Amino acid sequence: MALETAAPRVRKALVTGAAGFLGSHLVDRLLADGFEVVGLDNLQTGQLKNLAHLKHRNDFQFVNHDVVDPIDMEVDEIYSLACPASPIHYQADPVKTFKTSVLGMLNLLELARKYNAKIMQASTSEVYGDPLQHPQREDYWGHVNPIGIRACYDEGKRGAETLCFDFMRSYGVDVRVARIFNTYGPRMHPEDGRVVSNFINQALNGEDITIYGEGRQTRSFCYVDDLISGFRALMTKEQAVDGPVNLGNPVEFDMLHLAELVLSLTHSKSKLVYAPLPQDDPQMRRPDIQKASESLGWSPKVELREGLQKTITFFRDLRA
Repeated sequence: MALETAAPRVRKALVTGAAGFLGSHLVDRLLADGFEVVGLDNLQTGQLKNLAHLKHRNDFQFVNHDVVDPIDMEVDEIYSLACPASPIHYQADPVKTFKTSVLGMLNLLELARKYNAKIMQASTSEVYGDPLQHPQREDYWGHVNPIGIRACYDEGKRGAETLCFDFMRSYGVDVRVARIFNTYGPRMHPEDGRVVSNFINQALNGEDITIYGEGRQTRSFCYVDDLISGFRALMTKEQAVDGPVNLGNPVEFDMLHLAELVLSLTHSKSKLVYAPLPQDDPQMRRPDIQKASESLGWSPKVELREGLQKTITFFRDLRA
């Protein structure tokens, strides 16, 4: 008589910020990869409709919880994505933003330490501030205004990174840190105030498209599916990569080019108007992704025109 073998244990992942733009896409990917997933969100900026398609799944659980408060559950992997990521949202309550980044990270690191879980921090290219090095490499320490209106987010994320690597050195916690550059795609909050959603909404509404400064400041835009693949590549690597890893698209565009492309893809008659640059708005932002390419075998695949078309379709469907 053949002996029955026990079924392999299903791995369990915790995703904070699960109802947000990136968090909801990550939940989908983890479920597709065979994880049981617990999604945490306090719904400050996250939207339950981003997870509505999962409500009948037995392998997903949503918990309304704020990461500033400790939580205790046994998990194998932790993905820390809880924090408003657009200036209009994180500047609305800067103290709360800073607490979410730092106290939230501290609570999740303690959880990872308790259950020997692998943990990923979703950091940001904002740790480089208005950079004096271009493109930005992970060994660049940044040029950040620590008392400006963006500092609650920039310095909060820098503080969270500090905690991550101190927990790694002090307690042996398996930490992975992704520095995320501008990401876009379906499920972006329509009122998040960031350039891609602003331009698309204005174009679809027939409103003037607002260009700050002369429109020559640059960004690099990574489609959401590419970024999530980067998260998984970072977490599935057997040994942690030394230090943070830039995840973003190294192809650089200025704001005028982006606006013209959105106008073309939406067939909009909107006009361009100009406004003063916001305080501490970076003039250049482009990742050096050599480390991700060599260590993870990762690079983005989706070109801007293709990704924008999918994003425009999403925004059009919201209006239907």
